[in-house]
Amino acid sequence: MPLRIKQDQARFRDIVRGRIKANLRQYLTRDELIGQQGKELVSIPVPGIELPHFRLEDRAQGGVGQGEGEPGDALAPGDGEGSGAGSAEGRHLLEVGVSIDELADLLGEGLALPRIRPRGADRLVAERTRYTAIAAAGPESLRHVRRTYKQALRRQLASGTWDPRNPVLYPVREDFRYRSGKAVPRPESNAVILYLMDVSGSMGDEQKAVVRIESFWIDAWLRRHYPGLRARYLVHDVAAHEVERDAFFRTRESGGTRISSAYRLALELVRADHPPDGWNVYVFHFSDGDNEGAEDTRRCVELLRDGLLPLVNLFGYGQVASPGATGGFLGDLRAALGDREELVLSEIAGRDGVHDSIRAFLGKGR
Repeated sequence: MPLRIKQDQARFRDIVRGRIKANLRQYLTRDELIGQQGKELVSIPVPGIELPHFRLEDRAQGGVGQGEGEPGDALAPGDGEGSGAGSAEGRHLLEVGVSIDELADLLGEGLALPRIRPRGADRLVAERTRYTAIAAAGPESLRHVRRTYKQALRRQLASGTWDPRNPVLYPVREDFRYRSGKAVPRPESNAVILYLMDVSGSMGDEQKAVVRIESFWIDAWLRRHYPGLRARYLVHDVAAHEVERDAFFRTRESGGTRISSAYRLALELVRADHPPDGWNVYVFHFSDGDNEGAEDTRRCVELLRDGLLPLVNLFGYGQVASPGATGGFLGDLRAALGDREELVLSEIAGRDGVHDSIRAFLGKGR
């Protein structure tokens, strides 16, 4: 590809990145953007950017090559005025494919998020093939041309068939050389996210949509730092249980809320499957703040203080605004554990609050 085209492409990508970053708050709340995720790419409509293109003149106005004419007539556009529906210029929307990793980088730049500082041992071991040797056999796609012709030159010199006046090399099968690789282990930091959500009767569809949007961006940012990130999903009303991702956002329950059931289950999973000496553990809990009573809130504080907080990199509690919910749980946590470094509390006032909530959760770089 010519250098000029590459430069134009890079300039266009910079323009797109700048436009997305300038409208980041708008994109953070686009539920349809999250819904179309697939194959690591999403399609984003970016307003105000128009690719260069040819535009044909309206044939109704006359012009070159139209209508009757005589030799010597001046070539000029007609003076007719166009009319009819659709004559006004429309708003330009360009659909741009953006990778999830690139979106995560834009999120980090737009919110000024610090890089994550992993902790714990490197437990995940990925293998990467490195081609550092040469072999006499291998697939044609890995044939090493320079080594092949060098071997052919050696053979012809040794056999006396090399003619410097006619320096032509004829490689034969024995001359072929191929790149040879071996798997090299590459340790990666192990990480897991536990998403907890209140699915009691007071958490409606809009509250769950807010949770879905926020968890998407949290997931994207953390995966940028932990390629092998694992996610687990817990829902609770008066009891808690683990579900698949799709069920996490679609589960509809009714009845009361006992938050301690979710914290107890999360603690059991972390201790059994994700001990902190080998895992970077992140827990995010979303609720409307209504709990069963003061006694259960006391149990929640104990489970956090003595159990979960010492084991995690970060515990984020997001309280989603909900009509009819009193929302006292956030204040109780702030009063009891507000000084803990591992705990981040966020009040999410609907979709417009997602932007500030993500910054609060991820702004510590833990």
